[in-house]
Amino acid sequence: MYPTVLVIDIGNTNMEFGVFVGDSLQHKFRLSTNKAITSDELGLSVTQFFALNGLDRFQVQDIVISSVVPQLNYTVQNMVRKYFDKEALLVGENLPVDIVNRYGNPSEVGADRLVTAVAACHKYGAPLIVVDFGTATTFDVVDCDGAYLGGAIYPGLKISMDALVERTAKLPRVEIEVPETGAIGVSTVTSMQSGIIYGYAGAVSNIVDKLSQQLGAPVKVVGTGGLAKTVGQEYHNFCAIDKTLILDGIKLLYDRHISRQRGC
Repeated sequence: MYPTVLVIDIGNTNMEFGVFVGDSLQHKFRLSTNKAITSDELGLSVTQFFALNGLDRFQVQDIVISSVVPQLNYTVQNMVRKYFDKEALLVGENLPVDIVNRYGNPSEVGADRLVTAVAACHKYGAPLIVVDFGTATTFDVVDCDGAYLGGAIYPGLKISMDALVERTAKLPRVEIEVPETGAIGVSTVTSMQSGIIYGYAGAVSNIVDKLSQQLGAPVKVVGTGGLAKTVGQEYHNFCAIDKTLILDGIKLLYDRHISRQRGC
């Protein structure tokens, strides 16, 4: 019987949960990130998900957390203790990230950026750039030797749209999607969609080009995050759009950690 591992990614906007059976991601779900949530509220949501999918939470062998929201770490770790009777592994603390980190101040790099870099390098090979469309859009560069160099941070799509709506009197909130009318918007809605999608695709293209030029080598570009597919319809240089990259990366770090413990 293959071991079951629960991985949890605590992001600024969402918390994502993935249930791996062996090497296969069998189930996943998301909750909105709420810094005021209690361990019991979180535990009830997670156990309900397990019950609805016919999963036995007591069959979970290990639980692994990656977090960029330190205020929630204790809450989630306490939920794991109360509802799974486990002590969670936390990326960057008792679960090392095995990638050479050449950032100026390595401790400044968010765990999510390193985890996706590790996963992308493993799945697609180096050198590469990972573009993660999250609350912020991050561009992370891995060189030919598989070392993390750094990258760029750009305002996220939703942040950009929210700022536009909040700072203008008449512009409505619209869906972030490729407009049916193409680049020439014929209404307020399609004009806003044109600006955000084509403007964003242009920004992604320019930033990737600048990063590639500085690296001095042809690179693969991997997209991930909630809106990667939407932008990918207009930015055609992704070698892959991988929506589960962060979950796969957490599981990969766990597997390597277990192998080291066993002396493999």
